[in-house]
Amino acid sequence: MEIVKEYSNGEISVIWKPKLCEHAGICVKMLPKVYNPAEKPWIKAENATTQELKAQIGQCPSGALSYRQHNA
Repeated sequence: MEIVKEYSNGEISVIWKPKLCEHAGICVKMLPKVYNPAEKPWIKAENATTQELKAQIGQCPSGALSYRQHNA
């Protein structure tokens, strides 16, 4: 069964699929206040705006990161 983790900032949920992750590190470089592999949980979506998260997720080369918009 595939592992899927979700981390919310209240407006969107960042969805991470570890099996797809290529560990390119683009997420950490773009938003180090959100993505910190040394911490648990390693994604703190609340540390960025929805627009910042969407822009970063769009740069993920493996497709391991995606997002789900919450209904307002």
